[in-house]
Amino acid sequence: MTKFEELGVSQDILKAIEEMGFEDPFPIQEAAIPVLLTGRDVVGQAHTGSGKTAAYAVSMLQDIKPDRTIQGLVLAPTRELAMQITDAIREFGRYTDIRVATIYGGQGMNVQTDALERGVEILVATPGRLIDHLKRGTIEMNDVRHVVLDEADTMLDMGFIDDIQFILDLTPEEKVMSLFSATMPVEILRLSEDYLKNPKHFLLDADDLSGEGIDQSFLILRDREKEKHLLDFINKTQGQKIVFCSTKYRTRDVVRMLHRAKMDAVAIEGDMSQHRRELSMGKFRSGTAEILVATDVASRGIDVPQVQLVINYDVPNQDLVYFHRIGRTARAGAKGKAITFVSYSSVSDWNMIKRQIKVELTDLNKEMGIEVNIPDPLKRQVVPRRHGQSHRSGSGGGRGGFGRGRGGPRGGFGRGRGDGGGRGGFGRGRD
Repeated sequence: MTKFEELGVSQDILKAIEEMGFEDPFPIQEAAIPVLLTGRDVVGQAHTGSGKTAAYAVSMLQDIKPDRTIQGLVLAPTRELAMQITDAIREFGRYTDIRVATIYGGQGMNVQTDALERGVEILVATPGRLIDHLKRGTIEMNDVRHVVLDEADTMLDMGFIDDIQFILDLTPEEKVMSLFSATMPVEILRLSEDYLKNPKHFLLDADDLSGEGIDQSFLILRDREKEKHLLDFINKTQGQKIVFCSTKYRTRDVVRMLHRAKMDAVAIEGDMSQHRRELSMGKFRSGTAEILVATDVASRGIDVPQVQLVINYDVPNQDLVYFHRIGRTARAGAKGKAITFVSYSSVSDWNMIKRQIKVELTDLNKEMGIEVNIPDPLKRQVVPRRHGQSHRSGSGGGRGGFGRGRGGPRGGFGRGRGDGGGRGGFGRGRD
């Protein structure tokens, strides 16, 4: 099996890698590091937790000189991921005298400007805040020699494609570029064609969104039963756990419930200040908090090796979100478990996600003897009206009937007329 020293990695970086406990490179590292060290551009497709951060960090650290000018730039979609990347680069470069700074929204500009004025060689940034600094003149990219787009598909989903193009147009023509993404939509491939020169493609996991190495299971239940089963699964599992919820309001409710149960839980959701988010993540990473409850805003920025269990308290709204969530466990070749709670109203959404999962799923309803009894709104009894009035029954019932409404939110239940009507419907919200 190939060792890191066989990839041409320098002794300073090898020493750090050994102290971190790594011996053999992962496939994306074995493929990309030698190519990047030769100065050739790379496009890498690898699922979350595959070790791609080391793939570009090692080669970048090895080529950069400690002269306090920005020579390396990493663009990431979220502040959590940006901070995670920064921590990893610092670990790999602990013996190199290379400085790394993180630039993201939600933190004071003056704090970031002070760090920049002290001099850094590698900058990890979210696109919007980087543009703020570029327009103020607090960042110059004349000396940039390495550019990385990490989680490019997520930046596309978040609407950053124009910002990325604006930033890349300001970087020098001569540079080494790498683009890493879990999926390769057409827009990302077009971006690579426009900005990367004859890149080497490594589509190592193009078809692997199965969550291999993760024991995946599901439980179909009524929404009101979720709290009881959440506490049961948490109490049965050693190590740290992450609970993903569909909305910030649900996140707050779950954290309050866990606190009432005397459990050490912290939360991350969209309306929290950056300071509170960092406090929550600090407690979770240090092990002070055993449970993290989060919306999907955090699913791409958590890399805690001790996470043993991921619980999807709500079914995610698309299959890729599901794989990103469960990818928080079984990091770097470890084993882990993922359990999805499927409320009766979310069965159809879950069935769509199941089609993309290529490993065997455990049906906890069968294993635990929990019967699934989904009420059929079409079978409700219709009481005739008095005084000879005729009655009508559409597919969603009359007024007061509960039906899947064409006018309501997706999957919502609501008071409706005719074939369901979305007025008053309750649907799963998003953060």
